[in-house]
Amino acid sequence: MNTPTFTALIVDDEAPMRDHLRRRLQQVWPELQILAEANNAVSAQQLSKELQPQIIFLDIRMPGQTGIEVASALAKHALIVFVTAYDEYAIRAFDEGAIDYVLKPIDPERLHRSCVRLQELLKTKARHTQFTHSTKIEQLLTQLLDQQNNQKKFLRWIQASVGSGLRLISTEEVLFFRADEKYTCVQTHNNEYLIRKSLKELEDELDPDEFCRIHRSTLVKRSAIAAVSRDDRGRQLVSIRDFHEKLEVSRNHNHLFQTM
Repeated sequence: MNTPTFTALIVDDEAPMRDHLRRRLQQVWPELQILAEANNAVSAQQLSKELQPQIIFLDIRMPGQTGIEVASALAKHALIVFVTAYDEYAIRAFDEGAIDYVLKPIDPERLHRSCVRLQELLKTKARHTQFTHSTKIEQLLTQLLDQQNNQKKFLRWIQASVGSGLRLISTEEVLFFRADEKYTCVQTHNNEYLIRKSLKELEDELDPDEFCRIHRSTLVKRSAIAAVSRDDRGRQLVSIRDFHEKLEVSRNHNHLFQTM
């Protein structure tokens, strides 16, 4: 028996993210045929009309028209899977079955479950069930669009040059950022990367609930802090989980650890 061939379109404004998703899809669903990739809403709609993919993997946050607005136009013609950095609370409504989603950074198990669900819908010719829920879909999209407009968009991915290519680093991997002359050092558990974005730019773009400045040259991930101690000179020092070096807290930021 021949395995049915299903087709898909990937839409994301960041090339590393499109590459990452393509590789993950090849792992969990090697039979899926990726017809094309789009980096903006206009291209997505043109390619969808031309190629008529059965599935569209769609980023929510893109310049110009957002993925939510694109979905409103394309949901009647293809199964939509949002690939998003929103937490599950923000998109819990999609579990009701109208639309599916995969969170960034992409978890292979979650992507696999989504692909299994898509295959079941397509193999049982249940696509008409999805499309008869157009009113429900529009309501869900409107709710998410309202939330997106009211919510500040924090930086979730860092692009670092590695040789002739790019490395896409999730902020979940980052332990701390440290200014290094003309560059900023991005420290993860296993590696160190240099980027050109300044510490001030990062501070403005990162979620303040996740990262805090402890020194004019250092931004630390709050959840990575294991302990705070004082040295023999009375300076506060931050110990980072699973990292050998202690980071100095400047006097201007001593108030962050007032119990010390």
